[in-house]
Amino acid sequence: MTLTKLRNIGIAAHIDAGKTTVTERILFFTGTTRKMGEVHNGQATMDFMKQEQERGITIASAAITCSWKGYQINLIDTPGHVDFTVEVERSLRVIDGMVAVFCAVGGVEPQSETVWNQADRYRVPRIAFINKMDRTGADYFQVVEQMNKYLDANAFPFQIPIGEEDVFEGICDIIERKAYQFTDTDRVETEIPEVLRPKCEEARAKLVEKVAEFNDEIMELFFEEADVPAELLKSAARDATLKLLITPVFCGAAYKNKGIRLLLDAVLDYLPSPIDVGAVVGTDPDDAEKTHTCHPSPSEPFSALAFKLIHDPFVGQQTFTRVFSGILRSGMQVYNSTKGKYERIGRILKIHAKEREEISEAGPGDIVALIGMKFTKTGDTLCGDEHRMLLESIHIPPAVIDLKINPARHQDQSRLVDALAKLANEDPSFSVRYDDETEETVISGMGELHLEIIVDRMKHEFKVDAIVGEPSVAFRETITTEVESNYKHAKQTGGKGQFAHTLLRLEPHPGQGYEFSEKIKGGAIPNEFIPSVNKGILKTLERGVLAGYPIVDVRVVLLDGNYHPVDSSDMAFQTCASICFKQGFMKANPILLEPVMKVEVNTPDEYIGDIVSNLNRRRAKIEAMRRYRKGAQKVLAIVPLMEMFSYATQLRNLSSGRANYSMEFFEYQPLPKGIQEEVLKKELS
Repeated sequence: MTLTKLRNIGIAAHIDAGKTTVTERILFFTGTTRKMGEVHNGQATMDFMKQEQERGITIASAAITCSWKGYQINLIDTPGHVDFTVEVERSLRVIDGMVAVFCAVGGVEPQSETVWNQADRYRVPRIAFINKMDRTGADYFQVVEQMNKYLDANAFPFQIPIGEEDVFEGICDIIERKAYQFTDTDRVETEIPEVLRPKCEEARAKLVEKVAEFNDEIMELFFEEADVPAELLKSAARDATLKLLITPVFCGAAYKNKGIRLLLDAVLDYLPSPIDVGAVVGTDPDDAEKTHTCHPSPSEPFSALAFKLIHDPFVGQQTFTRVFSGILRSGMQVYNSTKGKYERIGRILKIHAKEREEISEAGPGDIVALIGMKFTKTGDTLCGDEHRMLLESIHIPPAVIDLKINPARHQDQSRLVDALAKLANEDPSFSVRYDDETEETVISGMGELHLEIIVDRMKHEFKVDAIVGEPSVAFRETITTEVESNYKHAKQTGGKGQFAHTLLRLEPHPGQGYEFSEKIKGGAIPNEFIPSVNKGILKTLERGVLAGYPIVDVRVVLLDGNYHPVDSSDMAFQTCASICFKQGFMKANPILLEPVMKVEVNTPDEYIGDIVSNLNRRRAKIEAMRRYRKGAQKVLAIVPLMEMFSYATQLRNLSSGRANYSMEFFEYQPLPKGIQEEVLKKELS
């Protein structure tokens, strides 16, 4: 199969827009599955985790391979729930094109915007599919308008629906000037109904006018007011889509099997092959200024990116990898340039959701699971030893919520640690730490649902019962003023002693994380001990000084110090730097930072007043209110996470269950002084 006949696509959208149903229909129509699985009865092929089937939502992005009209499509179905945003992030990093699914009733919803912005970050070409056209309240053109207004999508209808809601019975293709009427069992190609012709011609004229800006041949025909042939228009529209200049919009009702085959045709027509995406550029591991380029060809040096780890009870750890160039063979040795280590490729599997097929080699554009990887984690680059390069990694958002967890039986402590380590290995947005003082294990994640799923998986997959505390906010510590701190560490205990002396300057570094530099002159501290100073500070950052929360956004400069030719050691300088940093930190007006969330509430008009005043009581900053559809509004607000616990129940009560909301992490902001004192009192009591 030639690379031009390969499509690596992701399906992404807001929760409940129908992504998994669209995927199930694609698998059915491409002959990958014999029967259609349904989300509502827990039978979806792509939602094969027990937790996904119980909740009717997608949690893990699943990869599957199918064929359509002689083309191979590697398909990744991604979660819509914001707690699993890292799943979307890592999928977008390795796909070439995306199908963005929108609900014809809900339109552009909060997570639609998040996914759209993530796709912008990785410059992924996309087409849109407006689903649920048969639902009451469906409005195709309103959703297209919302896409342009809120996503700046340059969305152009490539199809016009024949009817809406319960009379949705077909689709007009404006490029080919054909219509498709749906029956209970099939579809019939017909002429465009007379009543819709003016609308279709108007939509086609707008598309021609747009693509004429990028195509000289169409520009000439446009000025001559001549008709543009379908093939020429399709080719120009494809170019514009690949350059992110337009977003083609299609429609259908996936649950009723309407519009899916036309969507598959659109994937082939308008989304890129690995050849269209072109060369992948990476940096030199030894020199960040130097770049390397690899083209999607089997004859180029090997390069690939690991984007996901799954612990499989039957085959062990699977490392999902996208090959960008060269050939990967089982048994081959590759270089992990992120870790600086060699890996031996065990088995290579092509994944069909739950099923797996073993293959001997994988080439450019392939998405495969590798068995037997020892060091490789999410975001790591794999390459040939003779052509080392580092590809752009994957953006991992910070964890915002903590949960204390202990084994139900004391003897299960080591099994709990083992299970959590495997889960953290799979999911880079989930982390685990052990609090020595309270002797408790603390897990951190993206939200309450995220941690609930982790605990559930631990019980069912790893058979470890646990006692779980209440969720709490993952605060951070930082400083607000610049200080210098001077500390001499000298211990004499008979025999060899410990000696180290450091002078540090601590500076606020808002939003920039931790940075270390040194200005040592004349060998006041030997070069071999300077990394020890940094190591000592890094250990202190993990468990903060003020209340044990991680320290962020601090720049530390090592200005001066001293050493002893016999008593100085790596450990002495680590200890000295840690104490010196702690003393300076407490003098630099330390504060707590709290996670602040972007919250969007969809509500009928009659509840808007109560909902806004309730948000204001939660320290919300109302950013905007906008009409979302007839009789309903959206409220956009920035709200501290600590004020959002139990909000779902209260919102249900305020709106008689008719309003809904979503929230995602926005940024860390300073905690107000009065609240900080309360938090510290509680933490230190």
